[in-house]
Amino acid sequence: ELTGQITDLAIQGSGFFVLSDGSGKYYTRAGSFNFDANSQLVDPSTGLFVQGRMADENGQITSASTVGNITLPFGQQDPARSTTSIMLGNNLNVTASDALATLGNLGAGTTGIDVIRGTALNGAGGTHHLTITGVQATQSNFTFANVADDGTGNPGATLSGSETLSSLGIDDLTSQPFGIAIDGSGVQVITGLTLNSTVNDVINGINSISGVHAELSGGDIKLTRTKAGSGGDYNIVTSQALATLNGSGVATNGNIVGVLFGVADGATYSVNNGTDHTFNCVDAFTSSGGIAFTPETLGIIVDENTGLATGVDGVGDGGIEVSASGSSGLSAGQCYIDAADTIHATSITVFDSQGGKHTLTMDFIRTADNNRWRWEVSATGNETIGSGGTGTVSFYSDGSLLSFDYDGSANTITFNPNNGAEEMSITVDAGTVGGFDGLTGFSSPHTASILQQNGYGLGILDNISIDKAGTISGIFTNGVSRVLAQIILADFNNHSGLLKAGRSLYQTSANSGEAIEGIAGETISGQISSGALESSAVDIAQEFTGMITAQRGFQANARIITTSDNMLDELVNLKR
Repeated sequence: ELTGQITDLAIQGSGFFVLSDGSGKYYTRAGSFNFDANSQLVDPSTGLFVQGRMADENGQITSASTVGNITLPFGQQDPARSTTSIMLGNNLNVTASDALATLGNLGAGTTGIDVIRGTALNGAGGTHHLTITGVQATQSNFTFANVADDGTGNPGATLSGSETLSSLGIDDLTSQPFGIAIDGSGVQVITGLTLNSTVNDVINGINSISGVHAELSGGDIKLTRTKAGSGGDYNIVTSQALATLNGSGVATNGNIVGVLFGVADGATYSVNNGTDHTFNCVDAFTSSGGIAFTPETLGIIVDENTGLATGVDGVGDGGIEVSASGSSGLSAGQCYIDAADTIHATSITVFDSQGGKHTLTMDFIRTADNNRWRWEVSATGNETIGSGGTGTVSFYSDGSLLSFDYDGSANTITFNPNNGAEEMSITVDAGTVGGFDGLTGFSSPHTASILQQNGYGLGILDNISIDKAGTISGIFTNGVSRVLAQIILADFNNHSGLLKAGRSLYQTSANSGEAIEGIAGETISGQISSGALESSAVDIAQEFTGMITAQRGFQANARIITTSDNMLDELVNLKR
């Protein structure tokens, strides 16, 4: 029968509680117990003391512990315990990145870089020192020397945009069409020209062809490939010239190529003097923790439309855009880029030797090395972190723990509370190497945390609990639970041989045998239920069966009496 009273105890199965008056022992299954004025567990109806074994100050009950009265020290203080270890667990996201890039304080120098955005794929925070050497790509270009006669009889006249083709001696625009080929492609013929067309009309016709630019330069026509790069790749080819030059160098059958460009008879002129860029970029990365990494050569980004080198590729293993948006693209020089740290933080309250509380924070900072993080410990008050406050944690490729190391020769975190308490030395349990029982490194959200610590503040015994084995645990106000005592049970070879001693008490006899004392659920088969009382020790099923049998017997006897009475009535009626 449930009562809700912790000290009401019932035995499930065989066994008896052991009570004592100081001189003799009694045995009972009636477990309505409570504490007296001296905090001793007793049977209030008889004043007898419940027997058991007391635990030592460490909460240990040994076989050598003597059986006696159970006394619980209610109101007793539980001293504070300094934290000596913390336990880590759960996951660090090995692909997380908060490494947002910005232009550093030292700027972009002469590099022309003015666009910095994105986050480093490796998630590492620190400074990228870019050193760019080399020169920019150039365009294929050439200024032709014309052989036109402006009417003065002098070949190589200074051209003006308004002069007509016929005035310059050009008389054939049909048999020898004029065109431009770009990068080795087919000739694109300029149509619509007549002998009355001007030099500007020719220049405009050339400029209608994508990829080439024409202009008058010093009285001659200059052609420029609009895309920079190697002359073998980005070049201009004029159409074949069939003009015949007389001895004075003046073209007869004056065609456009021969007269305006001075190309020799039957020749095809290629403009292919452009050059590729020669830029080289080296990234000397220094992490936020002050670790300098081996300089790394990065890629150069080339604009497909202009052929110019406009950016740097691979900063922070990619993810960061570094480019020069100006029309001239990159230039040689030095540039500094800052990347923020990728940090996951977790905190816990630790206790000093006086029970003082301190908030301990551990920051995990992703490094440029795969599956490797730095960790740093800090406190929020006036505390001082001594040796062992920093280190690294690494993971295998399967996400299991590879190592958890302290910087220097430390193997614990030293922590000075600076409040008069003792200096603390805290070990970190990060799990089993090669296992998944502590910190792990998977590409999953951050859940890493400090799971627990073993310190606590001052506490006072406030409550108790009793388990199936009769173990009495004290619950202190600081959250600590400690074993205080254990109730013992007794059993007999012959229960029927016990002598009644009144008030549900029994004593041993020669017929019952000596009591076998032990622990519930171990030496004694019965188990203890706290918060309940045994209403009866008899076999309920047997008693119920006996009650039914008695009821049926009474019912049968009642029928016999009724029948006998009826027979007598009939006999009397016969006389009448």
